[in-house]
Amino acid sequence: MPSHHEASYLPPPAVPVSCGAILLDGQGKLLIVKPTYKSGWTIPGGSMEPDGETPWDACRREVLEETGLTVRRGRLVVIDTRPHAKRQLGLRFLFHCGTVAPADAAGIVVQPDELSEYRFAPVPEALHLLRPAISRRVEIGLQARTCVYLEDGRRAPGLIG
Repeated sequence: MPSHHEASYLPPPAVPVSCGAILLDGQGKLLIVKPTYKSGWTIPGGSMEPDGETPWDACRREVLEETGLTVRRGRLVVIDTRPHAKRQLGLRFLFHCGTVAPADAAGIVVQPDELSEYRFAPVPEALHLLRPAISRRVEIGLQARTCVYLEDGRRAPGLIG
């Protein structure tokens, strides 16, 4: 028979985690993609699998699945919390994955069941096209020299740096 302590134990809630990639072309334009399952533009990336996948592995897997690009290097630039109305808080990891070689950029093939199109857009245009929370996160991630903690794409009050 379980003890009172064991009987009252509830596992911690699962926190949804997604991971995105900042990818630039040789002119400094940002790779943005247009999902088929929601409106607007976003960056390559997606949800982390609950099978022990790490955020970095999820980022690389999602970029490969969505665009055919193999990401070999990156730098964690943002950890963001993202509240959802009537849903729990989610974690968002943003990796700056550098510049895509011209030959690789020419070989991008989007996953048709998830993405309808992609483009490399000048950063101001890309930031305008992205949904607000993603735009804020990417704008900070493009400038970050170390990892920055955000809450809903904004710097948290009281944190230094």
